[in-house]
Amino acid sequence: MLAELEAEHSDEALASVRRRLDPDEEALGVRMGTLFAIAKRHTGLPLTEVERLLAHPAYEPRLAALCVLDFKARRKRIDGHGRGTLARTYLGHHDRITTWDMVDRAAPRVIGLWLVGRDKQVLRDLAGSPDPLRRRTAMTAPLGLLDTPDVEVGWELAAQLATDRDPLVHKPVGIFLKHAGSRDQDRLVGFLEEHASDLPRPAVRLAVEKLPPELRARWVGR
Repeated sequence: MLAELEAEHSDEALASVRRRLDPDEEALGVRMGTLFAIAKRHTGLPLTEVERLLAHPAYEPRLAALCVLDFKARRKRIDGHGRGTLARTYLGHHDRITTWDMVDRAAPRVIGLWLVGRDKQVLRDLAGSPDPLRRRTAMTAPLGLLDTPDVEVGWELAAQLATDRDPLVHKPVGIFLKHAGSRDQDRLVGFLEEHASDLPRPAVRLAVEKLPPELRARWVGR
């Protein structure tokens, strides 16, 4: 898989990728669509090989590893033990997750679906981390719980992280509220009445995107 990624290098893709990364982040220069296609073809990759990719210094192999975990988590026949193994791989290598898209690609299904019917303390622990990407995992994983009673933890964490000023965190707070609120508008309105003054404005704008105009105007456009 690594050889396939390296073979897809292009200067144009490298320039595009570099614009989205920190200056000290290594990159191969692979188009995202190509990377996703390669990862999907390698859904059956053993987790030992996924871990080797996560140890790679460059961005694309690590993102591809997270994509493989995500594709594994989507399989219909995966059981609780399998989900736990994927989640432990993700959490055990969180220090190799260095960009927001690595979190967003895998956390909802790898972590969120694993936690259906399980204790959610791991999310609370992540939400209390000084690392904004771990806090992002805490807030992004509940997107995998939107249509389950377990979504309650997402509302809890959104309230806990409402005052977080790091864009890596307050944007997923807004995204969660938008999607959870589209399923429970009254809950979203009540949440905003209590917490809108604490939320950064970008998070508020995201949260109200799906509200009717007359409700949306209570919090934006003033």
